[in-house]
Amino acid sequence: MSKDDLISVQGVVTEVTGGGNFRVKCETGHEVLARLSGRMKRMRIRVIAGDSVTVGVSPYDLTRGFITYRLR
Repeated sequence: MSKDDLISVQGVVTEVTGGGNFRVKCETGHEVLARLSGRMKRMRIRVIAGDSVTVGVSPYDLTRGFITYRLR
């Protein structure tokens, strides 16, 4: 799946789980289990609970996604 196929959703990190996973509460009301994208890992961008993020969600599985951007 390419990066263009993902659905971008705004949300807030509610919980930091083990293994680099995060629970994100989206503006639409959905709960998403998200991981950091490769570029965010490479640039060592830290994400903590309470951060506003942009999540790329697959149209096939709306419960999982990638954190692509951390808002300021």
